[in-house]
Amino acid sequence: MNPQPNAAAPETWQLGDLTVNRVGFGAMRLTGTSPFDSGVPRDRETSIGVLRRAVELGVNHIDTAAFYFSATRSANELINRALAPYPEDLVITTKVWPGRDSSGAWWWATPKQLRGQVEENLRQLGRDHLDVVNLRVPPKNRSGSIGEHFGVLAELREAGLIRHLGISNATSDHLAEARAIAPVVCVQNPYGIGASSEDGALLRRCGELGLAFVPFFAIAGRGREAGPAAGDSEAVTAVARTHGVSAAQVRLAWTLQQGPHVLAIPGTGDLDHLAQNVAAGALRLSEDEMLRLSSPSPVRA
Repeated sequence: MNPQPNAAAPETWQLGDLTVNRVGFGAMRLTGTSPFDSGVPRDRETSIGVLRRAVELGVNHIDTAAFYFSATRSANELINRALAPYPEDLVITTKVWPGRDSSGAWWWATPKQLRGQVEENLRQLGRDHLDVVNLRVPPKNRSGSIGEHFGVLAELREAGLIRHLGISNATSDHLAEARAIAPVVCVQNPYGIGASSEDGALLRRCGELGLAFVPFFAIAGRGREAGPAAGDSEAVTAVARTHGVSAAQVRLAWTLQQGPHVLAIPGTGDLDHLAQNVAAGALRLSEDEMLRLSSPSPVRA
């Protein structure tokens, strides 16, 4: 039976002193297919409608970034246009370190440039402070230090521009380094069915510490920015048939059932997909189904 959409269905978690429903919304796809390609921009009014409907369905955690923009759309601008004045319980999370210039070319901020990125998010969102800022670690820094960059965000937190801090695309070593500098409320990393044992270990570590683990690409999996890879595994499609839901809903439900500290931020520019994503929070998979989905897929010749 297809569950009804309600973002509060899988209960809540804390981002510091902020309470959020565990099913949130990722704003990346509001501006087009993805900021990582040249997809056709979404219709502005459709994107605004999706944001407003998400809040109506109980979503009170929206993930965004100043670098989520296309030639004619900005995710932050759309959020501001759709939802300001913001509901009191709405938590907006953003991320810094990567950036894009006016031509769309990528660049990575120096520690001194991070304040400018924070202020850019403040201006676009029309806020006097940011609820949560994640330091998004560059792929080339996976084995390097983040201390200098995170230290700048800690100073901006002390100055009142940021309420809480998190890290993204990070490792367990990054988490330990960041926590030695300032409190961390969340880790935002790619995670879903088929994730590595290293990813699973970090998810469990966050649970031990009482920190939110916020997976992205929970639906897309290895397809990442391009969207779900073609063809789901036989286990995923079988479980979906049993419950009368989509494969994407199964993937989200599996991820949420990894622990009460796991939050979801699926993104879409489609109202029907939004309702399905939110409804996945109420989907309960059996222990046997969870094990089947966690088992490695057979290698096909």
